[in-house]
Amino acid sequence: MKMSEIKKKYRNQWLLIEVSKFDNNYDVIEGKVLVHSPFENDIYQALLKYKGKKLAIEYVGKLPEEMAVLL
Repeated sequence: MKMSEIKKKYRNQWLLIEVSKFDNNYDVIEGKVLVHSPFENDIYQALLKYKGKKLAIEYVGKLPEEMAVLL
């Protein structure tokens, strides 16, 4: 599924995505949503189930002001 479709379908959700296509900046272009949840911890707990796959964690929506993002 294209990332634009994923963003429409999973608003305000944390996503664990198996990535099938990245761009040159390693942004997700296409992938399969493996897990989605409004709670970030659910995504990190699910990570162990998917070892060996190309994965990305994304949040689709506006991040809360108290949350910081490291790049």
